[in-house]
Amino acid sequence: AKLAMLHDSEVCSELSHLNNPQGPGYSIIDVDIAISSAELMKLYRGNARQVVAEARDGRVLRFPALSLQPFITRDGVRGRFRLIIDANNKLMQIDKLA
Repeated sequence: AKLAMLHDSEVCSELSHLNNPQGPGYSIIDVDIAISSAELMKLYRGNARQVVAEARDGRVLRFPALSLQPFITRDGVRGRFRLIIDANNKLMQIDKLA
């Protein structure tokens, strides 16, 4: 998967965490993410607010970089993640799978 930090003046929306999103309109999308700690420094400097990643099924996603904060380690963010998107294309939940 491809990943890039984007410069974006939009304010990142806060996430609502849903344990079991159900009903029509929800999408579950898996994505492999690899962001180095150096690249993450753009987030802390305020130069990047959005992550753009290619999902495992080929779709291109854009979501708030702050949603990855719980998964940041000394080496950055690495792994496979599951994103749950609502009918309005808003990120509702992100979980690390591996």
